[in-house]
Amino acid sequence: MKCATSETTALVGPSGSGKSTTIALLQRFYDPLKGKILLDGHDIKVLNLKWLRSIMSLVQQEPALFNLSIRDNIAYGDNSRVIKQNQIEDAARMANIHDLIISLPQVYWHFSSSLFKFHLSIL
Repeated sequence: MKCATSETTALVGPSGSGKSTTIALLQRFYDPLKGKILLDGHDIKVLNLKWLRSIMSLVQQEPALFNLSIRDNIAYGDNSRVIKQNQIEDAARMANIHDLIISLPQVYWHFSSSLFKFHLSIL
């Protein structure tokens, strides 16, 4: 597989086609048994792991939330810097979830573990 420089690449396919395995290899959750994965001609095994993962974005099929506030879960996507509240809210607006968050008793400080209970109670 080759990806063009400065372009977005999406992996799309049926269940079992290797999308998750490819991402796990690219993000070095494990290394290939044979061959190499190259980024600009460099074996990714020699690249700084934190930097390598920071240049990739991943949208999982099943979202995972940590037992943290909604704000902290959103900010967790970029732990290389301090994220300001207006940036958190902008990200929530782009994800179309801001209105739900501001309807919660503790808004962005609402704990995600109780968010699932909230959703079940309003269904």
